[in-house]
Amino acid sequence: MSRAPAPAKINLSLVVGPAREDGNHELVTVYQRVALSDRIAVDRSPALSVAGFAGDTLVRRALECVIDGDGASFSARIQKRLPVSAGLGGGSSDAATALRLANALRRDPYPAEQLRAFARTLGADVPYFLEDGPQLGTGDGSELEALELPQDYWVLLVLPRKVIKSSTEQVYAAFDTRGGESGYEERRAALLASLERVKRPRDLAALPPNDLASSPLARALVELGAFRADVTGAGPMVYGLFLHGHQARAAQKRISREGRTWLTAPAWYL
Repeated sequence: MSRAPAPAKINLSLVVGPAREDGNHELVTVYQRVALSDRIAVDRSPALSVAGFAGDTLVRRALECVIDGDGASFSARIQKRLPVSAGLGGGSSDAATALRLANALRRDPYPAEQLRAFARTLGADVPYFLEDGPQLGTGDGSELEALELPQDYWVLLVLPRKVIKSSTEQVYAAFDTRGGESGYEERRAALLASLERVKRPRDLAALPPNDLASSPLARALVELGAFRADVTGAGPMVYGLFLHGHQARAAQKRISREGRTWLTAPAWYL
């Protein structure tokens, strides 16, 4: 049996454009892994099975991609630690981790590029979790380019209380209804230009905000000392970036009445 963490991500910036012919949206985003994770265990098995999380769909599909040539399949167990449908990419990370673990158990493992191709069929965020370090995502988010970004800061995550999570499809539909794609090329150019100037953590504050969602908790985190705060993905999770641990811990204490909190840090690979 093989085991590995399935880490979360935050979107340090998310600029969204018009809908594509495939139903996804054109976008440019900055993916950053953080040191929080689910746990995935995979073993060879006579029949495909997934246990531990009744809401799974992606891990099962990932295992189906790599069923061995001799007919042997895989069993997986998900130990869910990340909040579901919060914008942290937990389901995508679970799928990518299961894909990688199962492939390593094959008698004839697929090469890395084939795994990436499988990942793209599972979802736009899934390929990111096969890569190390921060990445620039373009196209629908699955076209990746490695980034050199500072990693020496603290990340405070806040899941707001009493917020009803809209599905990702609903969030994008609302974006389309309000004409959110207007000015996409200008925002995209601003993001790319800002990335070129990032040398230290505080420089991340200049990245454009999330086009899909906003939260008053982001403003509250800035007031508590965060040098950048925003919603990640389609939300509702909010993150604040802090230079110093004592600042982050003090902010966590103050903001905890607003929702469930986690204090973590960037992670290159878990």
